[in-house]
Amino acid sequence: MSNPAPGEVLVSREQIQDRVAELAAEVSADYAGRDLLVIAILKGAVFFTADLVREMSIPTEFDFMAVSSYGSATHSSGVVRITKDLDVSIEGRHVLLVEDVIDSGRTLRYLMRNLAAREPASLEVCTLLAKPAAERLEHVARYVGFQLPDVFVVGYGLDVAERHRELPYIAAYGDAEGS
Repeated sequence: MSNPAPGEVLVSREQIQDRVAELAAEVSADYAGRDLLVIAILKGAVFFTADLVREMSIPTEFDFMAVSSYGSATHSSGVVRITKDLDVSIEGRHVLLVEDVIDSGRTLRYLMRNLAAREPASLEVCTLLAKPAAERLEHVARYVGFQLPDVFVVGYGLDVAERHRELPYIAAYGDAEGS
């Protein structure tokens, strides 16, 4: 498969660093005095989660989940499945779910139902990116880094067919339409 080069830079490295620091300060203030479990959604949210947690002024514990709805495509298959579950119980814990991008919201709705059934003390979402469809979600992310147009993006952990995650910025992906 040939991968086109990333297109226009939508969010620069500096913008990401500044916004991550702001989000970390908000989360730290909101969870001061409470134990926080941060759940990163693999693989896309790894860079964002690592940077976010390093900027927080509160102690955190974190775990990982992996879900699949894209495969190697730029459009969701519509089927969400957990491919790696948590290693720890979230019952009675304050949980912050960290996503790379909220696109259609299908994956987030699935994850929120699944995690809420595990009876955490609280469950909030922090996403680096939100697209227009995310505004229609029943459960809107409490913390949002950037609002983006409905285009497929790569960089800063986001990929297409496992490519372009290493870019230090967020870019439109070639001529691909929204996912």
